[in-house]
Amino acid sequence: MEFVCYTDWEQLPASADTLFARGEKNSLFFSRRWYENLAANALDDDLHLLLACVVDGDSVLAILPLRTHHNGNWHALNSYYTSLYTLLLSHVNQQAILDCMAEGLGHLAFQSLRLEPVAQDDPTLDKLQQAMEDCGFESHRYFRFINWSHRLQGQSFEQYLAERPSRVRNTIARKRRKLQREHGYEIRLYTDNDLKQAVADYNTIYKASWKTGERFTSFVPALVSTMARPGWLRFAILYIDDQPAAGQIWFVVHSKASIFRLAYDETWQRYSPGSILTAYLMEHVIDTDKVESIDFLTGNEHYKQDWMSERRERWRLVFVNKHESKPRAKPLTRLLEWLKG
Repeated sequence: MEFVCYTDWEQLPASADTLFARGEKNSLFFSRRWYENLAANALDDDLHLLLACVVDGDSVLAILPLRTHHNGNWHALNSYYTSLYTLLLSHVNQQAILDCMAEGLGHLAFQSLRLEPVAQDDPTLDKLQQAMEDCGFESHRYFRFINWSHRLQGQSFEQYLAERPSRVRNTIARKRRKLQREHGYEIRLYTDNDLKQAVADYNTIYKASWKTGERFTSFVPALVSTMARPGWLRFAILYIDDQPAAGQIWFVVHSKASIFRLAYDETWQRYSPGSILTAYLMEHVIDTDKVESIDFLTGNEHYKQDWMSERRERWRLVFVNKHESKPRAKPLTRLLEWLKG
């Protein structure tokens, strides 16, 4: 068993796919498709991919996807779009693997390592934290954001909607009638067809919305194509008078629906196009895809609480490498303040 770092996806042994396949059953953010697209389309030029692994012969036993920077402050391989992160770990010999990972990380030239966003109750990271502390690292945890989700427990869409606040149900019914009466509308669901048109229409909507411009313009179009290949994409556009008015990008991965991106043209705000489209996709993933859970990912916005039922916290886990030489290191108090931000 040894600690090995790879700097390119093609360097990874084929057995790594077993860990990614197991990981994606828990979250799309643990899938190889997610990580590869992120590394290719959402990293600044001064950041570099590093796949910290524990291997035994041809078997990859653990993967910690990272992005490195010359200033010595390293991060999880994540971005603004990432809602969850963890260490991908084999089910066998976990303590020995974690000890090897921690010891190996201790020999790398980083000053700090920020893993985020992580679940508050992730047992794998709890064990990694203990192993890192045993190797002399300092560890710190900081709150990041709230996540809202809902477990269906066999509910139909009709049953699910009946549990939502009455004002939500009434708004959807009233706005649908109003929009149909005054303009007429159509919702198109894109899964693997006409994706270029769907992306173009979504971009039109996005520019007319309240949202700021995308920092990495190639990320979402590439992700849409990537997620369509295994059938994970649920991309819906609402058209009013044949013009794109609202768009939402969802993913359905192993019976879990994730609400990834949503936007609407503020010209049509009085018709609540976002709520109409959310209701449409909710019905589709519940009654057609038969998902077991729905996740609104990042944020504590009030409207998310109307649709979801379970509140969870996401945190930042930070390791400070006391083994790293100090001449270029920030004073500890300043470093910890930076790590909180």
